[in-house]
Amino acid sequence: MKLQQLRYICEIANQGLNLSRTAKSLHTSQPGISKQIQLLEEELGVDIFIRNGKRIVKISPPGKAILTIAERIIQDTENLKRISQEFTHPAGGTLTIATTHTQARYVLPSVIKRFTMRYPDVRLILRQGSPTQISELVTSGEADIAIATEAIELFHELVMLPCYEWNRCIIVPLTHPLLELKELTLEAIAQHPIITYDFAFTGRSKTNQAFESSGLTPNVVLTAIDSDVIKTYVELGLGIGILAKMAFDPKRDKHLKSIDASHLFEPSTTRIGISRNSYLRSYIFDFIEMFAPHLTETTIRAALQKRREHPKP
Repeated sequence: MKLQQLRYICEIANQGLNLSRTAKSLHTSQPGISKQIQLLEEELGVDIFIRNGKRIVKISPPGKAILTIAERIIQDTENLKRISQEFTHPAGGTLTIATTHTQARYVLPSVIKRFTMRYPDVRLILRQGSPTQISELVTSGEADIAIATEAIELFHELVMLPCYEWNRCIIVPLTHPLLELKELTLEAIAQHPIITYDFAFTGRSKTNQAFESSGLTPNVVLTAIDSDVIKTYVELGLGIGILAKMAFDPKRDKHLKSIDASHLFEPSTTRIGISRNSYLRSYIFDFIEMFAPHLTETTIRAALQKRREHPKP
């Protein structure tokens, strides 16, 4: 059994059982991958994958158990490398952060500036995507931490650490009639076309819940994954925007006005997700504490240890 073979089966699973994509991702040949998987299956005496001709169509029941162990072995291999780097190059390395546009654009810049000043030899990589996508990046080992509001809790492999609560505002053009109201209501908002986040992003579920509980059906005419895109189309007059308050900057967004809507929606919580089996280098602990000062190294280690001792089903 070779570590390379375990990498192959894990990557096949990550690539949706597509061998050509797997070969491209691993910079190798498709026949070479097929041969190594066949050798591994012969050694283990079971089929890891179910095939239709030469095409892989499904992961077999024993294959699922084998993949779980293989993924753990691959991650532990990476952990061994991180432990070595911790002692041989304590101030250098790479930190890959998977996050959403709103976090990357409006929350992280000041933290990243502080971090790079303290750790100039650490290479930072930002990977953006939906909360589900960025959670998958961490579970697969392609990112060290995930920062998001939605979906992290769906991934049992991740330890969730609450960072801060936030709420929403309504953004409108400078002369919009909503600005004349003494108190903003959901009924008033529902009378206008709405531009807001895609359902998978940035607390959209809390927004939907508020309208549903009031028996209202909002007229959502456009959704986007990017706060700046939402603001652009509000400026064009296509509708009013429901936006994370952190994403509105009066100095930059001079052609728009913001109306506080925190009394209308339940607050959302931004969390950091960490793989429960990962080894965190010291500068990763420091980054997390810069982002959320209450998350000290002691707190994080305790949360990781608790999850390892009592993993969720």
